[in-house]
Amino acid sequence: MLYAIIASDVEGSLDKRLAARPAHLERLQQLKAAGRIVLAGPHPAIDSNDPGAAGFSGSLIVAEFDSLAAAQAWADADPYVAAGVYQQVVVKPFKQVLP
Repeated sequence: MLYAIIASDVEGSLDKRLAARPAHLERLQQLKAAGRIVLAGPHPAIDSNDPGAAGFSGSLIVAEFDSLAAAQAWADADPYVAAGVYQQVVVKPFKQVLP
């Protein structure tokens, strides 16, 4: 089943985000290689694809996991969590309708 992982950043965490980004992306690449990721990306803090120093307000990942517990465990182990980038992470089932 698909699950949405919706994370909100700690304000002013851009430096922490940038430092942890390679490890975060490596985990996403593993999901991609396994054919389990639908989409993933950050939410710019301003209305721009390149928010610069404004940074990001959070992230969204939609991916396939065996269960809600497995999705939650994966989200809990994210390098952004360990680095203190995320202040809150919500994991919930997701039903893709389009495309």
